[in-house]
Amino acid sequence: MVDDDLEIQRDLGEATIVYEEPEEGTVKKTIPNEHIAYFQDHWIIKTDEDDGGNDIVRRIPSRRVHYVERSVEEFEKEVETLIDRVQSFASELQTKIPVGGDSATDEPVDPHRINVEEGEQ
Repeated sequence: MVDDDLEIQRDLGEATIVYEEPEEGTVKKTIPNEHIAYFQDHWIIKTDEDDGGNDIVRRIPSRRVHYVERSVEEFEKEVETLIDRVQSFASELQTKIPVGGDSATDEPVDPHRINVEEGEQ
């Protein structure tokens, strides 16, 4: 029987981020992997929690980051995850912005033109 109150935590490793901070100069922080992410050309790190339990995060533009070093259980799994994310994003983007021509013939499709005559007012 498994105790419902028992919380099993898996060690997801750590990440070290080295970046430039305007007031502090070069900053090096080591944090749990689950507290760092890359999104919209920014590294996002969890720095704290507020009184309501909400995460407080810092967004660091990638141009200010020297490097991010992560420990991972298996590098191959990390790369597969990255490939899956890129493929998912590319598929989503292709759905939103059709690329190429008619899928049945793969030939470019001319724009559909509508003649509009000036009407009376």
